Amino acid sequence: MSLRIYGNRTIKTLPGQDTRPTASRVRQALFNVWQGSIAGCRWLDLCAGSGAMGAEALCRGAAEAVAIELSPLACRVIRENWERVSQPDQKFHVIRGNVLQQMDRLRNQPFERIYVDPPYDSELYMPVLTGIVRFGLLTPMGEVAVEHNPDIWQAIEVPGLNLIREKRYGTTQLTFYTPETVSA
Repeated sequence: MSLRIYGNRTIKTLPGQDTRPTASRVRQALFNVWQGSIAGCRWLDLCAGSGAMGAEALCRGAAEAVAIELSPLACRVIRENWERVSQPDQKFHVIRGNVLQQMDRLRNQPFERIYVDPPYDSELYMPVLTGIVRFGLLTPMGEVAVEHNPDIWQAIEVPGLNLIREKRYGTTQLTFYTPETVSA
């Protein structure tokens, strides 16, 4: 199976819904929101699936993309996709394993943009968001986008993060967070 991304490029996807690719209109909407902030950024894709979001970020000029994904097959597809779309001056790294255990490997290596897309019915949303804060994964001017089904998981306040906007696209919602600012 394949999926078309930015620049009319085609990437591989996995069969079935285990790694449910983000719908093209949601993907396009996210990159419209983050327009102008992708080029040169460090991108982190948590529960990366086929890596379509990171591939799109690389196509739009991200300096580096890092994925964490549990499935060995998905990791192989991500690596192939990112090799296909990346330029020689771009870096990428695919980490296989449980997202909650592997986030610690990136401790204090902050990213400007983080995309979180666990299985909709998982219990990973809050632990992943708190892990982003605990491990120092977001730059002071960075932003997190969480893809979810609002009928299954409702966006909530997270200590260390500010919920700044929510956008709904049919049964999919994107919720955006920035780091909490500390007042003097």
